[in-house]
Amino acid sequence: MYSFKDQGLWLIVGVLAVALLWLLKPILAPFLIGMGLAYVGNPLVSRLQRRGLPRTLAVCAVFIAILVATVVFFLVIIPPLQEQLTLLVASIPDGLHWLQETALPALGIRLPRGVQLDADGLRKLIATHWGTASDLAQMAWEKVSSSGMALFTTVVNLALIPVVSFYLLRDWEVFIATLDGLIPPRHRARVTALASEADDVLGAFFRGQLLVMLALGLIYSVGLSIVGLKLALVIGLGAGLVSFVPYMGFITGFAAASIAILIQTGNLVDWIWVLVVFMVGQAAEGMFLTPNLVGERIGLHPVAVIFAVMAGGTLFGFVGVLLALPSAAVLAVLLRHLHTHWIDSRLYRGPQPLPSLDQTQHPDG
Repeated sequence: MYSFKDQGLWLIVGVLAVALLWLLKPILAPFLIGMGLAYVGNPLVSRLQRRGLPRTLAVCAVFIAILVATVVFFLVIIPPLQEQLTLLVASIPDGLHWLQETALPALGIRLPRGVQLDADGLRKLIATHWGTASDLAQMAWEKVSSSGMALFTTVVNLALIPVVSFYLLRDWEVFIATLDGLIPPRHRARVTALASEADDVLGAFFRGQLLVMLALGLIYSVGLSIVGLKLALVIGLGAGLVSFVPYMGFITGFAAASIAILIQTGNLVDWIWVLVVFMVGQAAEGMFLTPNLVGERIGLHPVAVIFAVMAGGTLFGFVGVLLALPSAAVLAVLLRHLHTHWIDSRLYRGPQPLPSLDQTQHPDG
C-alpha cells in the first residue's frame, strides 16, 4: 500500500517533467517528427523482420524506399510547380490592376489621387513616404540579419529528423518493452488494452489522414486544371496540405482560387466552376474519403479538431500543432473509457433502492 507521501512525490516528478518539456519546446520539433516517422514506419519494418530480415537491415530497406519515393515525387512535382510559381510572380502586375480597377471599386474603396497600383505607381508611393518606408526596410533588414542563427537551427533540425527516426525505428521494440516494464503489474492489463486501442486510433489517423490530404490535393489540382486555372497545382496542393484542419483546405483553397480565376479571366462563370470543384472535393471528403480512409474510430468532432490545433499552437507553437491531433485522438480514447467507467459507477447510478413490501411478500400471501 503506497502512502500519500509517495503520491505527492510522483506528482512533483510529473510537474517537473512537464515544466522541462515546456522549457525544451524550441528543440522538440525534430524529435517529435522523427518519432512520428518511426511510429508510421514500424509496422512495415516489423513485417520485414517477421520474414527473416534483421531489424537494422529492415530499417535501412524502409529508409531507402522512402528516399526513392521522395526523390521521384519531387522530380515529378517540382518542374510544373516551379513553372506555376514563376507564373504567379509574373501575374502580380495583372493582379494589382484587377485590384485597383475591379475589386476596390466594388468594395467602395478609392485610392488617393494619382496613386496607381503598378510598378511606377508603387515607386511613387514609396518615394512619397520614403521616411516610413526606409524605417520599415531597416527593421526588416535587422530582422533578416538576426535570423541567421534561426536559419542555421532550422537546417540542423531538418538534418536531425532522419537520424532521430532511424535510431528510434531501429530500437522501437526496446523502447516499448522498457515502457511496458515500468507499468505496475496490477495495472498492466488495463494499460495495455488502452494502449492497444490508442495505437489503432493513431494508426488509422496517420495513415488515413495522409491519404485524405493527398487525395484532396489531387482532386483540387485536377479539377482546377480542367477549369483552366493557371495556378491549379500550387493552389490545389496547398489546399490539400492544410486539409488536416476541417474546412481549412476548402476555405483557403477556394479563396485563393477565386481571386486567381477572377484575375485571370474576370468571368463569373469560371468562378462558378471553381466553386463546383471545391464543393465536389468537400463532398468527396465527407462522404467517401474520411469515412473509408480514416474511419469513425477516431471519434473527433470537427470543432474538437479545430480547438485542438488552435490550443496546441497557442500553448506550444509549432510543436503544439504537431502534437495536437495525435494527442486529441488518444484523449478521445481515454474519455470514452472514462465515460463507460462513469456510467457504471455507483456515484452515477446512486444507491440501490430497497425492495418494496410487495416484492418481499410471498406470491401466495
